[in-house]
Amino acid sequence: MARPRRRRVERPHIALIVETSLASGREILRGVARYVREHGHWSTFYEPRSLEESAPGWLRRWDGDGIIARLQNEAIAESVLQAKVPVVDVLGVVRHRHVPLVHTDDAAVAALAADHLLDRGFRRFAFFGLAGENWSNARREAFTKKVGDAGCPCDVYETPREVHHTKNWEDYADDLARWIRGLAKPVGLMVCSDQCGPVVMEACRRGGAGVPDEVAVIGVDNDEPLCEVADPNMSSVWPDHFRVGYEAAALLDRLMNRERKPTAPIYLPPRGVVTRRSTEVLAIDDPDIASAVRFIRQNACDGVTIDRVAASVSLSRSVLQRRFKAIVGRTLHEEILRVRLNRAKELLTESDVPIGAVAERAGFKHQEYLGVVFRQHVGQTPARFRRDHLRLGASAPLTLGRSQSSTLNPSAPGASVIR
Repeated sequence: MARPRRRRVERPHIALIVETSLASGREILRGVARYVREHGHWSTFYEPRSLEESAPGWLRRWDGDGIIARLQNEAIAESVLQAKVPVVDVLGVVRHRHVPLVHTDDAAVAALAADHLLDRGFRRFAFFGLAGENWSNARREAFTKKVGDAGCPCDVYETPREVHHTKNWEDYADDLARWIRGLAKPVGLMVCSDQCGPVVMEACRRGGAGVPDEVAVIGVDNDEPLCEVADPNMSSVWPDHFRVGYEAAALLDRLMNRERKPTAPIYLPPRGVVTRRSTEVLAIDDPDIASAVRFIRQNACDGVTIDRVAASVSLSRSVLQRRFKAIVGRTLHEEILRVRLNRAKELLTESDVPIGAVAERAGFKHQEYLGVVFRQHVGQTPARFRRDHLRLGASAPLTLGRSQSSTLNPSAPGASVIR
């Protein structure tokens, strides 16, 4: 028998069943809080929890108006649905046709990780995932496709999440070390989540594989404690979980006002890659091409030309063009343009520099040319790009790394934009 619901005359009561033990959950809560400050007057009900905990006992007696939850398993989903109120899921592990989903775009996350490793010259790849987790599966499929499209092989190692509770940690690390020992090196390795990063790093050490020279490792979530406890500290794709929380709250608000549910999940792109020591390497055997890549990254925004790049490595333009394309997979012009475009994105999202000055600082001849490049490669004007990405404090998919300052994530050592 359904419990009678009281007529709500005060602010709506919202339950947040989101873990606080992981950075992703905490960022989702921050996004919800931002929406409430800007648009709503909600009373929120939550308690510190881990991802794998059961639904809170108080939910059975709770008389509320809406729920935002990370539905980790069927038991939690069933408890949430019994509340008979609008629900928004922000995890996607358990899918119910009556529960809309707001989630990070796992395919875009994996593509960003693949691009990061491809940019460093890797031609062999590996993926470590959690078997049976649909988000890990989506990242595996997108990662293997991205590197496969580049003509590169990819080894896959997957383990059930339960292995962390059922198997001795030392034995688990030894099993993983045997897999890593058998990988052809050098190899770029994507770890499906930062949660798995420390054991992967330990397995590399046990397998005698140096990080990053033999195995470059990148995780997902930019969970700073987990990235920093890894040795060496671990690069990571930074999903925009803050925006996931914000958009989930906005959707729940619409649902409580009896608007129609979306017919498809809402997937949001990641913010970028925070580069740490685990991927600070160029896996290019040809020293001339490695030097050319470094020269472009250091000078692309200062009006560098292909002739200057060729002169820096004492090769003819035609020889360098041919070897660069064969090894890097892009032309010299494409690489210069890519570096400049990343710099322009950084300036647009992390400063209020006028667009004309953005074009000049990023190495474009004038503002009109920057506009043409943006429309071709990003699909919108620089001004629209800035508005879209500053609306929620979200940043563009940039590649972040060590530099003189830390503009995007000041608390993360070495987390600033590659110049």
